[in-house]
Amino acid sequence: MKQIAVISGKGGTGKTVVTGSFAALAKNKVMVDCDVDAADLHLLLHPEVKERHEFRSGQTAVIDKKLCKKCGKCASVCRFGAIKSDYTIERFSCEGCALCSHICPRGAIRMEENVAGEWFVSDTQYGPFVHAKLGIAEENSGKLVAKIRQIAKELAQKQNLEYVIIDGPPGIGCPVIASLSGVDCALVVTEPTLSGLHDAKRVMEVVTYFNIPIKLVVNKYDLNPLMTGKIEEFCRSLNVPVIGKIAFDKTVVKALVEGTTVIEYAECAASNEVKKIWEDLQ
Repeated sequence: MKQIAVISGKGGTGKTVVTGSFAALAKNKVMVDCDVDAADLHLLLHPEVKERHEFRSGQTAVIDKKLCKKCGKCASVCRFGAIKSDYTIERFSCEGCALCSHICPRGAIRMEENVAGEWFVSDTQYGPFVHAKLGIAEENSGKLVAKIRQIAKELAQKQNLEYVIIDGPPGIGCPVIASLSGVDCALVVTEPTLSGLHDAKRVMEVVTYFNIPIKLVVNKYDLNPLMTGKIEEFCRSLNVPVIGKIAFDKTVVKALVEGTTVIEYAECAASNEVKKIWEDLQ
């Protein structure tokens, strides 16, 4: 079993378009959408949810009004202003430090675990798909990413699947690190812009730190050939192979409007290049 993470360093580079195309091309695989803060791979895969599970993370204080005597000690020690004047908790202000529960002389405050989101195991026409949705203003998305990756790996082992294909989140933070842990290859998808090059450099530094093999794809390369050349030059300096350059193709936009992958929508320059990229990865 091989695990491939498709990452980008920044949003909007076409990472999910590439990952969705891999779903149509690869055999014997499980797909994972690790961009739990703003998941969108499901828009291309159209999953039928088979399992739905709560994701619990963090704690929030709860005040028992029957025991509370409104002495004010809890409010005086709360650094986050989470205890309102009527001695209820402002949920989104509470950081879960639990100091108020320890300071309360009557034991009127307890800590309850948050339901921070959901994760799903689904069927698609392309095979099994593990995905999740983090709740609004919730944290610990790295923990949720680690959870769905574990489920996907177990599913691949159980069904003797050949690949785990990961649609990673943008950036270089905790969710990205959780997406990369233990993978066999990181495919960086970037765009020919200054910010695309800058953020690709940053995410490649993260990948290199974990000693993971890197390959790179430039999406819409023909919109700025000069910057594409600079990206290729940078990759040569690091011995990172550029395995694909996808031209700007309006067919991709039409495929997205129809909610399908460019591979299935039509044969075009972009779909042919993605096929070559997948062959190289194999």
